Amino acid sequence: MIVLGFFTSFAAIAGLCWLVFNLAVFALSFLVGLHPGIWANGAGVGWFGAILNGGFAAGLTLAIGQALIMIERPLWARFVIALIFVVPTVLAGFYATLGTTRTMMPSETWQMIFAVIGAGAVGVSAFLRIAGMAADSSDGSAVGA
Repeated sequence: MIVLGFFTSFAAIAGLCWLVFNLAVFALSFLVGLHPGIWANGAGVGWFGAILNGGFAAGLTLAIGQALIMIERPLWARFVIALIFVVPTVLAGFYATLGTTRTMMPSETWQMIFAVIGAGAVGVSAFLRIAGMAADSSDGSAVGA
């Protein structure tokens, strides 16, 4: 029974890590969409209107970010835009890893070490995905330049 619990815990952690890595790119869009949604709910629009308002703001943020990555020519500008999307991702990865490690190990030192490692891994993963979006958008633009 202990072995079954171990494998179940491992599967749950693996599933959460997969979710964090796949959804990390959208951390900035989620945070930007969360605030107008909360504001709309407080203004009396109701939960459905708040979800629509927040979803529209999140989608607009993501669309503007992708458009800026596709339009901007200088590499430093694309890097800055990617960093704007990656910084909230690093914070989300840090706190997700910290929350996971707090349930598993008693040492606060090791909790912080693993949280920093997790934040770095999630941040690098998100940066590579955003850089991949930028590379896809400029498939042949550097050849003729």
